[in-house]
Amino acid sequence: MFASAWPHPLDDLTLRTVAFGLAALGAIAGVVGTFAVVRRQSLQGDAISHAALPGVALAFIFGARSSVTLVIGAAIAGWIAMTLVGGIVKRSRVPFDAALAGALAVFFGFGLVLKTYLQKLAGRPAENPIEHWIKPAAGEATRHGLDRYLFGQAAFLRTDDLIVILGFGTAVLFTLLLLWKEFKLVSFDRDYAASLGYPTRLLDVILTTAIVIAVVIGLQSVGVVLMSALLVAPASAARQWANKLGAVAILAAILGAVAGFGGILLSYEVQGKGPPIPAGPTVVLCATAITLGSILLAPLFRRAGLRQPPEAAQ
Repeated sequence: MFASAWPHPLDDLTLRTVAFGLAALGAIAGVVGTFAVVRRQSLQGDAISHAALPGVALAFIFGARSSVTLVIGAAIAGWIAMTLVGGIVKRSRVPFDAALAGALAVFFGFGLVLKTYLQKLAGRPAENPIEHWIKPAAGEATRHGLDRYLFGQAAFLRTDDLIVILGFGTAVLFTLLLLWKEFKLVSFDRDYAASLGYPTRLLDVILTTAIVIAVVIGLQSVGVVLMSALLVAPASAARQWANKLGAVAILAAILGAVAGFGGILLSYEVQGKGPPIPAGPTVVLCATAITLGSILLAPLFRRAGLRQPPEAAQ
C-alpha cells in the first residue's frame, strides 16, 4: 500500500535502488564531510578520491572483482596517500595543502597509467610472462570499465553496491558517534586535547580512515572527479544555517540525502523528456545548487533576525 503512494518513477526497482543508494551516500558524505570542512581540510576528499584510482586498478590486477574488494583496494591506496602526506608535512617544510596537491597528482597520474595500460593490454597479445599473468585481469577491467570509477555511473548501481555503501557507511557513522567528543575536541583544539591526554595522532588516523572510506564507497557512483564535491557541498551548505557541530552534521546528512535522491530523480525525468544526462554529475549539481542557495539565503535570514550570525561551530 505504501509503495502505491510513491511517485511513478520509484515504481521501478532499479531506479529505487539507485535513488536510495545515492541518498545514503549523500547522507554519509555529508556527516563525514562536516569534519573535513570544520578542520579546513576540504581538499583532503579530493586528494583521497584521486589517489584511490591506482588502488582500484591494482585490485583488478590481483584478482579483485567484487565491489567489496575493489572498495578495499581503493581505501588502501587512499590511506597510503594520506599517510605519505602526513609524513611529508611532519618531516619537511612542505605545507599540508602543497603535500596534498602533490599526492593527488602523483597517485592520480599513476592510476591513469595503470588504467591505460590495462585497456591496451586487453586489445593485444601478451609479450612476456608478466603480461600473460596480467592479461585476464586486463580483460576483466575492460569489461567492468575502469572509467566507471573515473567519472562514475550511478545508473548502474546494483543491490550489491547498495549493500556495500550501507555496510561501510554504517561502520563509519558508528565510529563517528562512538568517538564524537574526541573528534570534536581534536578538530577545534588539538593542543588542548593533547594536554588532556587524548591520543591525538591515533584520532587523526581514525578520522582520516573514516573520510577515506566515505570517499571510496562513492567512486563507482559519482566517480573520482566528482566525489569530493559530494563530500564538501552538503557540509558547506549546512554550515550556513547552524552553529553547533552536531546540528551541522545532521543538517549536512539531510542535505546530502536530498541531493542524492533528488539528483537521480531529476536525471530520470530529464532523460524521459529530452537528451540523456549522467546521473552522477546531476547529483553533484544538485548538491552545488543547495550550497549556493544556502550561501545566498542565509544572509537574508540573518538580516531578518531569524537566526544568529554564524560563529565557529561548536
